[in-house]
Amino acid sequence: MDRRQFVSRLSGGAVALGASSWLRTAHAAEAGLSSSHVSIGSSLALSGVLGGAGTDHTAGIQAAFAMVNRSGGVHGRELRLQTQDDGYVPARTAANVKQLLEGDKVFALMSIMGTANNAAVLSTIEQQGVPYVGPITGASSLRNPGQRSVFHVRPSYQDEVLRVVPQLVQMGLQRIAVVYLDNPFGKEVLSATERALTAHKLQAVGSFSLAVDGSNAREVAQQVIDAKAGAVMMGTTGTATTAFVLSLRAKAAALPLLGVSVAVVTSEVPKLAHAAHGLAQAVVFPDANSAKSGAARSYQAAMRAAGLDNIGTSGFEGWINAQLVIEGLRRAGRDLSRDKLRTALAGIRQFDLGDFVLGFRGAAPFVALSTVKIGVYDEEGRMRS
Repeated sequence: MDRRQFVSRLSGGAVALGASSWLRTAHAAEAGLSSSHVSIGSSLALSGVLGGAGTDHTAGIQAAFAMVNRSGGVHGRELRLQTQDDGYVPARTAANVKQLLEGDKVFALMSIMGTANNAAVLSTIEQQGVPYVGPITGASSLRNPGQRSVFHVRPSYQDEVLRVVPQLVQMGLQRIAVVYLDNPFGKEVLSATERALTAHKLQAVGSFSLAVDGSNAREVAQQVIDAKAGAVMMGTTGTATTAFVLSLRAKAAALPLLGVSVAVVTSEVPKLAHAAHGLAQAVVFPDANSAKSGAARSYQAAMRAAGLDNIGTSGFEGWINAQLVIEGLRRAGRDLSRDKLRTALAGIRQFDLGDFVLGFRGAAPFVALSTVKIGVYDEEGRMRS
């Protein structure tokens, strides 16, 4: 099944996964929890500037749920995923989550994409006590000790910046420009980068705002060149990153580029082609295409079993988030409730997916990962870390 077919099947909005047919439309009137099924909801971009990443991420979740459902589900319950496309627009995310909780009656939530998008719904999620796994954001501003229901997986952008900026310094690169997406995500990366530079007694030679749709990419690329930058730190993502990198490479092919972990998403690598070569970014998950990583091999096997071929980092993150949901449901037991699922998730300390271990501390904010590496794209568009 290719990406176009997958998106076409998603166009109905709600998706259910069963042992006999893992991808079919769920009825909005169904309760989120019964003796035979449990429904998990998600709002993320399936169109727009992050549509490719959202589609790939959803495929990873679908593949994970399908694998479990073929074995009888969790405690006899079929796992069903209901997705809503928000196009990376926070107002649409808020409306989608309201629909999922009040109309579709999902039991839990997972994998909402974007910093501003998560900011638009976290208070509602906490107020209603809905377990929520794997926000697709590393914003530190969205992680606080008062969160009982939110279970972050990826490290914070602050953690990523504190790994990337010292690497720039060690390379002797001092004239560092910052290109950031003109939204809360980009501005949070900008602030973290400025603090990290200050700690190393450095100051950015310029901070340049990139439109979310990348429409001013050429202008920003020229601003970087005019600033005589020796390297660029990117707090960008999606098609905007692609537009900027292509514009900058056309003018300064050898300029070092480093970004946070979401700078280049899997679906954009083919568009970058040779322009990706040498681009570095933070790495928070194993190589999705690795033959050595047990977690990656399990992900690849699940994708093949589901008939999907869009294997990559975005889908791998979806699969990883799904593994935490599945493990939480298993630990919560047959007599399932939201309170029991929250308690079960909070109790996960050493969950080994195969040379890749997830675990939450005993207190909020719950964050499963803290390790950040740096990877570099090779000539074939593969990330090497």
